[in-house]
Amino acid sequence: MARHKNGVDKPRFIENGNTDASKVTVFWSMKKSLWVTSMYMGTAIGIIFYSSFTNLLVFLLTTAIVLCFDHSLGMHRRLIHNSFECPLWLEYILVYLGTLVGLGGPMTMIYTHDIRDWAQRKPHCHDYFAHRQSFFRDAWWQMYCDIQLKHSPILDVEDRVKKDKFYQFIERTTMLQQLPWAILFYVIGGWGLVLWGICARVAVCVTGHWLIGYFAHRKGHQDWHVDGAGVQGYNVKFAGLITFGESWHNNHHAFPGSAKIGLYQGQSDPGWWVLKTFERFKLVWNLRTPELLPSREELRQIGEIIGSDCSTTA
Repeated sequence: MARHKNGVDKPRFIENGNTDASKVTVFWSMKKSLWVTSMYMGTAIGIIFYSSFTNLLVFLLTTAIVLCFDHSLGMHRRLIHNSFECPLWLEYILVYLGTLVGLGGPMTMIYTHDIRDWAQRKPHCHDYFAHRQSFFRDAWWQMYCDIQLKHSPILDVEDRVKKDKFYQFIERTTMLQQLPWAILFYVIGGWGLVLWGICARVAVCVTGHWLIGYFAHRKGHQDWHVDGAGVQGYNVKFAGLITFGESWHNNHHAFPGSAKIGLYQGQSDPGWWVLKTFERFKLVWNLRTPELLPSREELRQIGEIIGSDCSTTA
């Protein structure tokens, strides 16, 4: 969602009478396949020949940094949903490091996220968007394939992002952004550190991103239902900490513009904890939470919510 000066969310996709979320062609992508497969192969070599505590520690630290501070906060909550405000220099750092997750640059992530969001809100959409196919078929589609819609809406990214020279640069060089870090890791710790710090990190991030998307759209716990939407979100309870709050996907479907995703008792959201810490140091402000968002007529509460906490306090 793009956000206008009046604070109202505006969809980035412009529709016409022909747009259709159900008529989609899924086709094999050589580029994605080579990228993901090379990361898996590098990970396997690293585990077999270069396992060490140091390499494991670097893998854990770098994975946590790019997933929390950067993919969750920079790419998702800031760039895609504009759920908080921050200085441009901090946004650049967060989005750049989010690129290191290995899923794509800023324009790619906006398109990938928003086209899925657009399709899931329709009464009917293709199985690719809904994750309705079998586990392995969905893995193949999401990580090794691309899509083409027969009648696609037009993506209209806001000028502040679309015309930004820095974002244009890292979009063009997304995969190459791993290279400086690979060189640094090689100088510090040789090939083992490269395989663990680059290949294993990207492999786990890409696979984990797909896994949460798969399970978060199949079945599970819900507090909210979006009437009229062909695809609903579900909370993946066991993954709150390791996804830095992103697994509370039913909450996100209900309140996509909220900077806080873990809303209720027992729903851990480390990404929100980081934002609240940043807020204390005046690094972020205007954190949006459910009570600050425009009401949605199509949103319906399911049952009684225990331990509700939609306030801006952690």
